[in-house]
Amino acid sequence: MAKRKEENFFSPENAKRPRQEELEDFDKDGDEDECTVSFTNGTSTLTAAEVGIIESIHLRNFMCHSMLGPFKFGSNVNFVVGNNGSGKSAVLTALIVGLGGKAVATNRGSSLKGFVKDGQNSADITITLRNRGDDAYRANVYGDSIVVQQHISMDGSRSYKLKSETGAVVSTRKEELIAILDHFNIQVDNPVSILTQEMSKQFLQSKNEGDKYKFFMKATQLEQMKEDYSYIMETKERTKEQINQGEEVNEIEKQLNAIRDNIKIGEDRAARLDRKMEEQQGRLNEAEKKYKDIQDKLEKISQETNARAPECMALKADVTAKKRAYNEAEVLYNRSLNEYKALKKDDEQLCKRIEELKKSTDQSLEPERLERQKKICWLKERVKTLQDQENSINQEIEQFQQAIEKDKEEYTRIKGEELDVKHALTYNQRQLKELKDSKTDRLKRFGSHVPALLEAIDEAYRRGHFTHKPIGPLGACIRLRDPEHALAIESCLKGLLQAYCCHNHADERVLQALMKRFYPPGTSRPQIIVSEFRNEMYDVRHRAAHHPEFPTVLTALEIDNAVVANSLIDMRGIETVLLIKNNSVARAVMQFQKPPKNCREAFTADGDQVFAGRYYSSENTRPKFLSRDVDSEISDLENEVENKKAQIINLQQHLSALEKDIKHNEDLLKRCQLHYKELKMKIRKSISEIRELENIEEHQSVDIATLEDEAQENKIKMKMVEKNMEQQKENMEHHKSLKVEAEDKYDAIKQKINQLSELADPLKDELNLADAEVDNQKRGKRHYEEKQKEHLDTLNKKKRELDMKVKELEEKMSQARQICPERIEVKKSASILDKEINRLRQKIQAEHASHGDREEIMRQYQEARETYLDLDNKVRTLKRFIKLLEEIMTHRYKTYQQFRRCLTLRCKLYFDNLLSQRAYCGKMNFDHKNETLTISVQPGEGNKAAFNDMRALSGGERSFSTVCFILSLWSIAESPFRCLDEFDVYMDMVNRRIAMDMILKMADSQRFRQFILLTPQSMSSLPSSKLIRILRMSDPERGQTTLPFRPVTEEDDDN
Repeated sequence: MAKRKEENFFSPENAKRPRQEELEDFDKDGDEDECTVSFTNGTSTLTAAEVGIIESIHLRNFMCHSMLGPFKFGSNVNFVVGNNGSGKSAVLTALIVGLGGKAVATNRGSSLKGFVKDGQNSADITITLRNRGDDAYRANVYGDSIVVQQHISMDGSRSYKLKSETGAVVSTRKEELIAILDHFNIQVDNPVSILTQEMSKQFLQSKNEGDKYKFFMKATQLEQMKEDYSYIMETKERTKEQINQGEEVNEIEKQLNAIRDNIKIGEDRAARLDRKMEEQQGRLNEAEKKYKDIQDKLEKISQETNARAPECMALKADVTAKKRAYNEAEVLYNRSLNEYKALKKDDEQLCKRIEELKKSTDQSLEPERLERQKKICWLKERVKTLQDQENSINQEIEQFQQAIEKDKEEYTRIKGEELDVKHALTYNQRQLKELKDSKTDRLKRFGSHVPALLEAIDEAYRRGHFTHKPIGPLGACIRLRDPEHALAIESCLKGLLQAYCCHNHADERVLQALMKRFYPPGTSRPQIIVSEFRNEMYDVRHRAAHHPEFPTVLTALEIDNAVVANSLIDMRGIETVLLIKNNSVARAVMQFQKPPKNCREAFTADGDQVFAGRYYSSENTRPKFLSRDVDSEISDLENEVENKKAQIINLQQHLSALEKDIKHNEDLLKRCQLHYKELKMKIRKSISEIRELENIEEHQSVDIATLEDEAQENKIKMKMVEKNMEQQKENMEHHKSLKVEAEDKYDAIKQKINQLSELADPLKDELNLADAEVDNQKRGKRHYEEKQKEHLDTLNKKKRELDMKVKELEEKMSQARQICPERIEVKKSASILDKEINRLRQKIQAEHASHGDREEIMRQYQEARETYLDLDNKVRTLKRFIKLLEEIMTHRYKTYQQFRRCLTLRCKLYFDNLLSQRAYCGKMNFDHKNETLTISVQPGEGNKAAFNDMRALSGGERSFSTVCFILSLWSIAESPFRCLDEFDVYMDMVNRRIAMDMILKMADSQRFRQFILLTPQSMSSLPSSKLIRILRMSDPERGQTTLPFRPVTEEDDDN
């Protein structure tokens, strides 16, 4: 390839040409055409290189070496051998840095100061380049050698000294060094000139075919040519723009008119936004008024309910008292009724006894009377015993009833507790399943259908069903800065963690249709937030809460997607919610003192919600979606599930024991009640017998008159009891009516309270809807405020642009007035204007012939005409130059394409020829359109196996293939020397021998070039030749400051 030299197409200030990755105007071809090339391996007639090769290198305080060299290299093949740490790579690194290369190009550091040995203040590199023959650079100044000295300071700065053969300093400018390198065609950043071990390794392991193509382009300098063409085309376009800057005033006026039109449109839009803002404010006021009305209604209902509560309680107490009075009256009435019945029975017995006595005449029944008296005493004793038993049994019945009632209450409580534990167990088991599923797929935390739903969303987006791909679930798009805030943030965001964001309502409808496939009817679906997607997050600094100790929800989260952050700000106002871990501290901040500015609420680490005047405890004890330690959560949940199961078993055992106790006590109660009834019957029977025996008198001693008096008294008593009974009945009916009236009043007020509760329930729902509507309208208002602010900023920008254009127009108008003081609007054609100009010229001539100085006018006219013709000639010349430049560039770019195809084909032929020396076969496929290079190699005969990628080869095979590729590039690229670092490190003995023979054969055919090969091998098997020099590096010793080398041959073929 030809040497790079300065061209005369551009001025010095444009000497630095910008690089581009692509040619936009000319890179149209991608197909390879056949190109006829020829190459030979014949031995060159030159015996040694004359310019550009490395004669020697000397290092001081470089990397970890105090002193290395000087190393004197042969003119053809040089092997630098030695163990690790001996300084081989340091020599190669110094060569790159010393010739002006960047630190990153060495793959040994990112800054020059890293090459200065530890404990030293600076490092020095001295490189001697050969400068002989006809192509020598300024031979009269430098002589046969050019010495490049570079001094590197601790701060990373470096300075140059370019010396002649005699040691005289010729220059200290880097530009001189660049000129020398360009003259010798030395490119330190070209991998063909210097291929480091790291660069070779990256090339071997690279999976990107584009990287291989870039490697080829850089090695052959095609990349530099491509960038040069790009720069020329850019310069041409800039020249075109300068030529086309005519009619500037009219263009500026057109731009001004367009800007004015845009400003007018912007002002109209601003007015529309103002109207929308007013409408939005009206809707917000209406929503707030509706919210307040519903809140007032609820407050009124609550006040009315609270006002009726004491009356209800009083009426309930009155009903209880009336019931008690009615029951007492009923007891008195029944007692009187029983007494009346007993008196009536006594009356019947007295009447019967009187009749019997009147009929009886027997007076000898004294023994029977005594017997009756004895029996009466026995019966009375028995009645007393039975009554004592009755009292005892009655107490037992009460005890059993209390025990049964207590057990039933305990049973009901335990049963409710069991139900709660079962519900908690079911919830924990479901949560445990979701957590276990989330170990393999974190998205399953947000629902078992979420992964499938996201796949469906991706598929729909690929098919173009969405304008913008929906984002969600939102909980999967956020990360916690502090894991201890997980429960607090979940309590704050709640269902928003499972929500999705859509750009517009059309996308929302598509997402709703997708959700129907995964969420059956009747099950709750995730919320869908519709908001225009923006690439930037809202600026909430003016309305966010600030506290020196506690973060907001917004600052406690890491949110990469601006859409997610904006949605959470819109829906929940996370910039105004503080996170305070300690409950008591949260109360102190929010309730015991004035809350921080812009802070509406706070959440604690336990998930409790704290307002300025309220405090709500969280129902959850652990986070469900945002926990990081899944294994710990699973372990805790498993323990809790086991505890719940054990708790259920204990509760069931307790319930079983209670059921047995209740059944046992009920059986005993029934027995006692049956025994009680039997005792009652026995008592009544004994009392009846006593009365019968007491009423029996012997006929002989009975005084009939006395019995009749007693019967008369009994009748009077019966009348009194009957009268008392009637009074008790009336009293009972009166109390009954009072009881019914009190019950009616109580039922009425209780019904009223229930009606108020029924009225309050829909109002609560309406209040929630109104609250949501208020939030929605507030978000809408914020949206329009931001739109208005953004639009006003744009409008102000347009106005500033208008002012600038007006100033520019005034400047142009001022310049135009210098030519013509008065502006003339021209609407006629050029031919008509020419005729008018000619007519006016004739008129001017006539006028000046009679009135003015014709010579002065003609002189001014000639000057103006010459200026015009000169400018017109320059413009035409530039246009012709641009046209010619386009033709030249088209031709040169076609030549560049042909040259690239030739280099490509030559590289393929060399590569295939080199592989065939070991019976390998391979392919190199260049795709210039897509800028990719595919290399495939197959050991063995080509017709026996398929081609494989180089990554599929063994280490030795891959290294051998890389050597073949490097040698192919060496064959088609021009450079005075080649450096290769540890080329045989992965080769076996066979591959190393073959690769070595190939390199030596090429070196023998190119004796005019220098080869520097670094290897850890001994190279003892190399043939003895004057063209081969081996520099053997000694192993470093403790305290050693200079590392000597020992050449194998003593001949010095530098001349």
